[in-house]
Amino acid sequence: MRILIWHVHGSWTTAFVQGPHTYVVPVIPDRGPDGLGRARTFDWPDNVIELPPERLRDADIDVVILQRPHEYALAEQWLGRRPTMVYLEHNAPDGDVPTTRHPAADLPGVPLVHVTHFNRLMWDAGSAETTVIEHGIVDPGPLWTGEMPHAAVVVNEPKRRGRTTGTDLLPAFADAAPLDVFGMRTEGLADHLGLPAGRCRSHELAQRDLHSAMARRRVYVHPVRWTSLGLSLLEAMHLGMPVVALATTEVTEAVPTGAGVVSNRIDLLTDAVRDFVADPLHARLVGDGARTAALARYGLSRFLDDWERLLKEVTR
Repeated sequence: MRILIWHVHGSWTTAFVQGPHTYVVPVIPDRGPDGLGRARTFDWPDNVIELPPERLRDADIDVVILQRPHEYALAEQWLGRRPTMVYLEHNAPDGDVPTTRHPAADLPGVPLVHVTHFNRLMWDAGSAETTVIEHGIVDPGPLWTGEMPHAAVVVNEPKRRGRTTGTDLLPAFADAAPLDVFGMRTEGLADHLGLPAGRCRSHELAQRDLHSAMARRRVYVHPVRWTSLGLSLLEAMHLGMPVVALATTEVTEAVPTGAGVVSNRIDLLTDAVRDFVADPLHARLVGDGARTAALARYGLSRFLDDWERLLKEVTR
């Protein structure tokens, strides 16, 4: 099968392209949002190929994975026909959440796939056929050493995204343990929050280097208020890291008892960070539980099997 998919979400796509198909990603000269081409900071296999828009009409595409509203028209324009399509929604809705209507609700014959049950519940999908295929993770292995008594946080653009990603909560966590914040556009975060540099360090690493860096930290902190289930949280669990997370969106489903501390009480969360930092053996035992839970629910083989069933159904 030949699948057209735009490079929108690098981490999710890294898992998706581990399947048995040919994955065609559009590429344009300036590698803008509609044509990023192959990832440069993720390791993608050789069955991911780049094609410019003018070559897509002859590419024998079997199915298109839409991820943004304008891709519906773009696919018809570039392919010269209306192909079989699936709309993949990565995010929880913004705005007036109880009544936010999904763009795919008005696309005839386009099934809508959510990555969490929470997202499916919160979006108004109208009469669109909806399903959930939960995340899958390319297992980085049990790399946790916890040798550094620090807390790791992974968030992109924390200064811009602010309360959405819990940036305002970081000073409380920094009081409990030094923070290492990984992600795009994290530079200057300590100054932005009024924190000493030693309590909040910024790092921007390629994905291939991120996991080993995270795993050297004692605990993973997930301060996100309102996004979809962060893949970095699931990756931390795969690494064998104990996790401390807000009890928001899908987190309560993803982090069972014994895998970390989940709460909306900041005092309980910061106490948990202190406890993990002070007790490496306890951190290891809880991290082992986190890895076991993540492998059971978010393993790559289950994810690929779920997608294989859906793709065969829509192209039948």
